[in-house]
Amino acid sequence: MNLRCLIMLSLFQPAFIGLLPSAHAEDAGASRFTGCASGAKRMARLELIFGLASRTGPVTQRAWTAFLTREVTPRFPDGFSVFDGYGQWRDRRGAIGKERSRLLLIWYPPDATSETRIEAIRTAYKQRFHQESVLRSDEVSCVSF
Repeated sequence: MNLRCLIMLSLFQPAFIGLLPSAHAEDAGASRFTGCASGAKRMARLELIFGLASRTGPVTQRAWTAFLTREVTPRFPDGFSVFDGYGQWRDRRGAIGKERSRLLLIWYPPDATSETRIEAIRTAYKQRFHQESVLRSDEVSCVSF
């Protein structure tokens, strides 16, 4: 099955109000504008949404865990979060499709290899589970740990 862009992302959006950049935030130790609250740093935020239905049957928990271990963890070893979801979309013929899904959320410091690592994950999933697409959304967030 194909996962389309009309997934209800609002179901996945955590309440990160405290992490939103402040228009007047300044670094306490300097007079320069940082755009983030004190102690937070700007990082790339990546959301990937994976459909769990395929031509060969549903993607099992075991297969999903193996995919994370083999494809995601080596590329983003500092960590990520996974959320279960459900979405629907309208296909080219106008029919409504429905599918369980998983949202992978990663905050990372971008570098010269980021794009290659992200696209390798998407490509591996599409090939392994016979998907037409993996939805990708990119943002910049203020993050503190």
